[in-house]
Amino acid sequence: MLIAQSDKELAETLILKEKIESHLYFLAGDELLGRETGTQEELIAAQYLATQLHSYGVQQIDGADGYFQHVPMIKTIPPSETMLKVNDEQIGKFVAVNGGNINFNGTAVYLNYGLKEDYKDKNVKDKVVYLKGGSETAQSPQQQFQLMEEKRTLAKKMGAKAVVEFLAINPMIWNYIDHTFNETIIALKSDDDEDDNFNYLIALDNGGKTAEKLSSKTNHLAEIKISGSKKEAFNARNVVAMVEGTDPKLKEEFIIYSGHYDHVGVGKPDAAGDSIYNGARDNVVGITTVLSMAENLAKYPTKRSALFILFTGEEKGLLGSSYYVDNPLIPHNKTVFCFNSDNAGYNDTSKVTIIGLGRTSAEQDIKVAASAFGLEAIDDPAPEQNLFDRSDNVHFATIGIPSPTFSMGFTSFSGKLTETYHQPSDNPDTIDYNYLVQFFKSYVLAGRLIANNPNTPFWIAGDKYENAGKELYKK
Repeated sequence: MLIAQSDKELAETLILKEKIESHLYFLAGDELLGRETGTQEELIAAQYLATQLHSYGVQQIDGADGYFQHVPMIKTIPPSETMLKVNDEQIGKFVAVNGGNINFNGTAVYLNYGLKEDYKDKNVKDKVVYLKGGSETAQSPQQQFQLMEEKRTLAKKMGAKAVVEFLAINPMIWNYIDHTFNETIIALKSDDDEDDNFNYLIALDNGGKTAEKLSSKTNHLAEIKISGSKKEAFNARNVVAMVEGTDPKLKEEFIIYSGHYDHVGVGKPDAAGDSIYNGARDNVVGITTVLSMAENLAKYPTKRSALFILFTGEEKGLLGSSYYVDNPLIPHNKTVFCFNSDNAGYNDTSKVTIIGLGRTSAEQDIKVAASAFGLEAIDDPAPEQNLFDRSDNVHFATIGIPSPTFSMGFTSFSGKLTETYHQPSDNPDTIDYNYLVQFFKSYVLAGRLIANNPNTPFWIAGDKYENAGKELYKK
């Protein structure tokens, strides 16, 4: 495939190493404390991005607040004091999965697995319900967790005061659970978040001995004290903007250029005492990629229109992209491609790695663009990591929008890459900026080629998201 020389020239004309460095040294600087979702520092990063987009002359979108889409979230702060007694025996290892503060001392009922048939002829109103994890046929940790919402809904419907479920799982898995639920949790806000204080506790039950002991008795007591737990609602921000296309027909089709700007904040210090997780590669490189695209298209628009989205809350569970997909600013059936940019790191500066390269018809445009700047475009070399489904692109793929992720070159998810991935060492002064110049030029040219291609990009036949795409676009 030949590229017009002018297209290549347009793609590289605005990309300068000094400009890339200025974005990275500000957004991944210690002053922004790792841009954790819900912090003042993340808001400063969002304002910086909006200011850059404004300076390029990109357009605001109807339905947004300037360059922002507000994303309602809720922060659950773990309790400062917890205590659980089962029949006067204190339980050492338990966590509160749901609910607020509680001070209960009264009757409990043991209900086997706590499924619908277990409630027959049982009165649990205003009592604590004791359960054992999973069901007769569901005993893996994942299966036990999948049943919890059903058990919680049943117990609440039957008037129970709280639930304590005893999990007979590997202590190593329990340590992960304990760590997760004893940290501040951020999630998208739903209508019933602040009103629902029904308590659901899970406890480690080595060998199932506690559940076995409970099943042999008929009368039970429970004492539960949880205090200091708080829920705080707040608005995070997706940063959004657009450029209208030049073709009278193709401008009705939008290509999304996306990346997430949040990171993991301040955490455990490394050997050098650094506790700020700056996230230069993950994902200031990704959002600078998108800024490069926005600046280019604002000056040299393509035939198709462009939608730029810089997501909040990716590190908290892909929250910003989930919210956007549920609350789109451009109809999904007009959005024909999502060109996401996300990075863990790199270990090969001769390549760009595209997660999902061979899954869409845009493959050749991307390969040609990389080659034009001396790089080789390769597909996911680490399918065992399930990277396609771990970034913001997956929410778009699920509804049918073709959505690969453009990443710095890596040939394995190991070595130099993992030395900086989610580590305080992911700093802007440890990056090869000459490589980034090639990387950004390749992304911009790939975007231009896809956006000017007379053929609308789509999934390759047989892809698992192909049917969703056919339904979305009425193919």
